[in-house]
Amino acid sequence: MSSSPEAGQDRRLDEQAVLIAAGLADLALSTAGTVVGTAVDTVRGLLRRSDTADLLEDAGHDLRARGRIAIDRYASRPPAHLEVLARHSRAAAVASDGG
Repeated sequence: MSSSPEAGQDRRLDEQAVLIAAGLADLALSTAGTVVGTAVDTVRGLLRRSDTADLLEDAGHDLRARGRIAIDRYASRPPAHLEVLARHSRAAAVASDGG
């Protein structure tokens, strides 16, 4: 079964949407303690800028990067505890047999 270029692009768009949503969620959680008045002043200042389009493009890139980091942070599982113990035990046994 071959995938069409449209299906590949849809998958990329889906991935971008997930990354942006994860970035926004991470940003919201990390700035939950910010005072609302400060946020409103920041938004007003941003709307007065002449390079708003470039700023939005940079913000989108930053949100995708932040989303990637958040997904990697929460989606990866640490190695199984018993597996780590078994590896250490094997390494210790090899070291004592060989040395």
